Amino acid sequence: MIYKTQTHYPIDTVKSQLKEKAKSVGFGILGSYEFKKILKNKGFEIEKDITVYELCNPSAAASALNTLAEISVYLPCRLSIYDENGVTILSTIGIEDILSSTGIEGELKQHMQEIFEKIRALMNSW
Repeated sequence: MIYKTQTHYPIDTVKSQLKEKAKSVGFGILGSYEFKKILKNKGFEIEKDITVYELCNPSAAASALNTLAEISVYLPCRLSIYDENGVTILSTIGIEDILSSTGIEGELKQHMQEIFEKIRALMNSW
């Protein structure tokens, strides 16, 4: 399941504020992928301005990776930002998918749910 929210703030505003807002909930931005530019450079055009950001909460990542190496396929957390009919959309992989695919239980499951709540708070902060 994809968790998705929207805002009427312009996409450029959301992108410019993301680093500071992510920091306020314990995340850093490791990198980003501007798919429109990347694909254009490879000879393919897409209409939407889609940027995916890699978010990392170091303590959560260390805890998850020390418990279950396979969780690494979901890390870093990804946040997609794009425009759809004049509305800025933010989306990410739902925590339910991650938890059900890995069988995580107990303390790590609770910790990951708390981390996801921070990502949702970030996504809904515009």
